[in-house]
Amino acid sequence: MTTTIETYGVDPTPTPLALLLLGREADPNSERGVECPGDLPPASDPDLVERARAAKEKLGDRVFILGHHYQRDEVIEFADVTGDSFKLARDAAARPEAEYIVFCGVHFMAESADILTGPAQQVILPDLAAGCSMADMATAEQVAECWDVLTDAGIADITVPVSYMNSSADIKAFTGKHGGTICTSSNAKRALEWAYEQGQKVLFLPDQHLGRNTAVREMGFSLDDCVLYNPHKPNGGLTAEQLRNAKMILWRGHCSVHGRFSLDSVNDVRARIPGVTVLVHPECKHEVVAAADMVGSTEYIIKALDAAEPGSKWAIGTELNLVRRMAKAHPDKEIVFLDRAVCFCSTMNRIDLPHLVWALESLVDGRVPNVITVDPETEKYAKAALDRMLALP
Repeated sequence: MTTTIETYGVDPTPTPLALLLLGREADPNSERGVECPGDLPPASDPDLVERARAAKEKLGDRVFILGHHYQRDEVIEFADVTGDSFKLARDAAARPEAEYIVFCGVHFMAESADILTGPAQQVILPDLAAGCSMADMATAEQVAECWDVLTDAGIADITVPVSYMNSSADIKAFTGKHGGTICTSSNAKRALEWAYEQGQKVLFLPDQHLGRNTAVREMGFSLDDCVLYNPHKPNGGLTAEQLRNAKMILWRGHCSVHGRFSLDSVNDVRARIPGVTVLVHPECKHEVVAAADMVGSTEYIIKALDAAEPGSKWAIGTELNLVRRMAKAHPDKEIVFLDRAVCFCSTMNRIDLPHLVWALESLVDGRVPNVITVDPETEKYAKAALDRMLALP
């Protein structure tokens, strides 16, 4: 493939590559789950902007709008705060006067906000179909079965679960119930260090890449110290001996956006842009992270680009909406998406301006749509796991 698309904000002609960029085709070379099904919503009607402003003004302090970094610009424009999932959940908890928390993100993020906010607050997800493929790769039933496998291997009592923030409330609750903690991409090393003070092994859920990259890059583990538990195979596809010999038991899950970057992506961009700095998210595959110049969370990426020298060149391995937004914010720097063929986070992109306007106008009319509620038992144990993370040094 020789076509390069690095111009942001302009719809390309309807070639196969352009359809992929618009989220209308799948990439057959991606990992399982890495695809962009369906059409992205059309460009917003200008009237929707005024309707959003009017509804937000009528609601005043009763509503607090959270916008994840991967959201569209048209949604970010109306966010009271922006950030990653955990930062946004904490921001919501810090606004107890807001009756309604409108979370422009995906389902697990809204669940976390409900867990951390007060009982009088209601968390709203503008589109209930805004899920997360990674979070969906670990169900409560699968993880319970995995724990049975670890028990049969005689290692459950020395294994501490560590779950990534990008997981369902059920998985966070499992983690809390079994003495584990939650981590973000920023504090994964600290969370793992804490876990190894409690036990001898870690079950890392649900993103294999963050777990592997943190263990190998930051903690001195070898790849042989890590085994991959596949919930779709008997006993996870592992023998009892493999489980007993492992230090890190990684769940077979991945991010559907970060998982598509490849070593070829890195080599290609270096050939095309001499002097480029490759900066990727730790949810990328290990070989991609190993080949990059810098690795860090979404917040880390933003800070690095903000601090970069004018004229510097950057290839960023994370979600396209954020990369495009950073490129617009820094016209004095060359900032491009790491891969030639790009894929938005298709579920994150379900939160568009029409859905946001519908949610806000419903609230104005006295209807509370799409409320995300975590049941008390799940909330209790999930909050215990989150509290352990908050207590990390």
